[in-house]
Amino acid sequence: MPTYQFRRALLGEKTTIWAIIEHAIEKRKEDGSQQWQDGYPNIEVIENDIANGEGFVLTDGNTIIGYCAVLINNEPEYKKIIGQWLTNEDFVVVHRIAITKSYLGQSLSRIMLQNIESFAQNNSIFSIKVDTNFDNFAMLKIFEKMDYTYCGEVYFRGSPRKAFEKIVKIN
Repeated sequence: MPTYQFRRALLGEKTTIWAIIEHAIEKRKEDGSQQWQDGYPNIEVIENDIANGEGFVLTDGNTIIGYCAVLINNEPEYKKIIGQWLTNEDFVVVHRIAITKSYLGQSLSRIMLQNIESFAQNNSIFSIKVDTNFDNFAMLKIFEKMDYTYCGEVYFRGSPRKAFEKIVKIN
């Protein structure tokens, strides 16, 4: 039985993390998505995530199987939403969710998001905000299954993204 752990990434893990991101970039392309096909994210983005304490990994034992960035109140583009967020209080932002190739199809993105909900609760924050490309159908389906509410559009590097928010209970 897997023993998953969700924790902050270490700078020494950047090569493993980057390999996961590179595969996710290729998978997006194979799926016909335009997301992550413009040189973003890149290794410098991942290094910055980790250096800022915002890079997180999901592990199975000692093996890194997933990566994402988790930020608190730190997404300027979300102020420019075309639509309306559910809340205007503190929020957790999730970016760059990726699962290693050999673990795809095991609902691990959902497990990461559940861990992020716990992270938010542990920081007394009840809002999680996310966005994804219009053609990232796998992620859109996950947001729907996990009761995220569509709030409108945000733009990154000139491209629209669907923006979602979920309100979580505070422990």
